[in-house]
Parts: sequence; structure tokens; C-alpha cells
Amino acid sequence: MRTTYMAKPNEVERKWHLVDADGKTLGRLASEVAALIRGKHKPEFTPHVDTGDFVVVINAEKIVLTGKKWQQKNYYRHSGYMGGLKVTPAHVMVQTKPERMIEIAVKGMLPKNKLGNALHTKLKVYAGSEHPHAAQNPQPYELRG
Repeated sequence: MRTTYMAKPNEVERKWHLVDADGKTLGRLASEVAALIRGKHKPEFTPHVDTGDFVVVINAEKIVLTGKKWQQKNYYRHSGYMGGLKVTPAHVMVQTKPERMIEIAVKGMLPKNKLGNALHTKLKVYAGSEHPHAAQNPQPYELRG
């Protein structure tokens, strides 16, 4: 009788990937990064276990949005107080906090539970081309398409 293989958290081998966001579309980049973080590219993928890799995204300030999204897309946050809704358009967000754009897009593609919160910590995003993770020796990852 054959049984389905279930990965154990202490048996997972993790790698570091380096993704360059220069000229890449936000949603397409976010979906591939989310799959890497989740571990869906590995044959031992198990939905309820963290089998994914670490991902370092550089050049977040050079991300591309299609169509009129630079003017029409808004990012919302709330202070918790009445009237505390803050709205930031995408063209302002890319100038002030370009890292947040990618983090929000990737987090929206991860599971909405404790596992998703743990997976989100494996994403490292930087606005420029410099990052402090040289010691981990991240391997460049070429996105599809």
C-alpha cells in the first residue's frame, strides 16, 4: 500500500532566492514570489507545513504597473480611531515606500492563517539594489515571462 508523503518541518531544506523587480509587473512578480515562499516549486510541498524558501526582492522602486493603475490604485490603512482612514495612491507609494507595495501584494497571495503569517517573515524587500543578505548567498531567480 502506498502512502502520501508529508514533509516534516525539521526535514525541509531552505534556499535563498534573489529576485530583481526592475521592469517587472507587480502582480506577476508577487504571484511567483508567493509560490516560492510557500514552497510550491518543490516536489515535497505540503499545504499545512512551511516548506518554502527565503526570497530577497531588490529594486522595488522600479516596479511596473499596467494601464492607469498609477493614478487609480489606492492603498488603505486605518489608525484605529474614528476618521483615521489614510489613503495613499500608487504613484505616491512608489516614491515613499516602494517596499510596502510588494509586501502587500505578496501577503495577499499567502494563506490567511498562522502559517501565512509565518511565511510572510521569509520575504525581504529592498528599494535599491543593495541588500544585507550577502552572507546567505542568495541565488538569482529568473521569473517566468
